[in-house]
This record gives sequence, C-alpha cells and structure tokens, in this order.
Amino acid sequence: MWIYEKKLEHPIRVTCPDVKFAKLVITQYGGPDGELSASLRYLNQRYSMPTDKAKALLTDIGTEELAHMEMIAALVYKLTQGADCEDFKEAGWGGQFVQHDCSLFWSDANGIPWSAKYIASLGDPITDLTEDMAAEQKARTTYEHLIACTDDPCVKSSLRFLWQREVVHFQRFGETLNDVQEWMAKSHVWTGHKCGCE
Repeated sequence: MWIYEKKLEHPIRVTCPDVKFAKLVITQYGGPDGELSASLRYLNQRYSMPTDKAKALLTDIGTEELAHMEMIAALVYKLTQGADCEDFKEAGWGGQFVQHDCSLFWSDANGIPWSAKYIASLGDPITDLTEDMAAEQKARTTYEHLIACTDDPCVKSSLRFLWQREVVHFQRFGETLNDVQEWMAKSHVWTGHKCGCE
C-alpha cells in the first residue's frame, strides 16, 4: 500500500539541543492534536467514506501525517541529543528520562500518555470530515504556539513547514466535504441511509 522513501519529508535541523523545548514539542508526537492522532483518525475514517476520491484523500493525508510524526520524532531526538538526567530534570522532564531515557513516548507536553479518546470516527462522512477540519485547525494553532516558544531559526523553519501542511490539509478536507455533500445529495443519501422519496 505504501512506498517508504528513506528520508524525511522536510529536513530537521536545530541550532543546539534544547530539552526544555523538546518537552513542549513532544505534544505534536503524542498529544491530543498531534500527528499520531491525526494519522490514526484519517486512516481509520477512510473506510466509511462514500467516494473513492474521499477515501484516497484520507489515505494520502493519513500517510503524510505518519511522515510528520517521523519529523517530530527527529526533532525531539535532535533537541535532546547528548542530554543526561540532569538536563532532563532541569527542563522539568525528569520522569521522561527515568522511564524512557532519550527514547520517545507518545505523550503531550504535560506527560499525559496518548489515548484513543483523542480520535473520533462516527461513520458519517460529513461528521468525520468536519472533525478532520477541526483537527487540522487545532494542529495549526499548536504549531503557531510552538513557533512562538522557540528562538531557534532552524526549528522555526521545520515547524513552519508542518504548519503549512496543516493549512493545506484543512483546505483539502473542506473541498472533500463539499464533494461528499454533493454526492450524498445526488444519491439521495442523507444521515447514512437512502431516502425513499424523490
């Protein structure tokens, strides 16, 4: 189904390690509005989409979100490169070091582990696509907050790339929502059931 190209979608560079900022950016790895939640949401919802175009879009964006998760992982690793227990403790992230060392774990900036409650799939294409648009806006806002929290120009560049992709995904979901609504109107389908009236 997928072809894996062994390079990041966009290069990840940091000026210098910054464990405090790594503690913040981890939320886009395993937080409620992060890349894991997005990829699982879209790759699951594609099965209940009524058109091939909608299924393809959810597959494409869900796959790209996996690539974004990989980018966030690379960013966190570079921000924590060479860090020891004292660096993690100073950043207020000592629990991360004790439980995982420099290994990544799906959690938010407060250390709360990822949960399936972060994603939704109701099987109604209009509801799910609207949920997807909201998810992209929440991710966009989170990236804006992260950009505001760092002075590293290299990190800002990577985060801006991810921010731009959230904007594009929101637009694509909006277009797909319009297409699906039009398809449902033409097919006399609403709320997931065929209408018996003309």
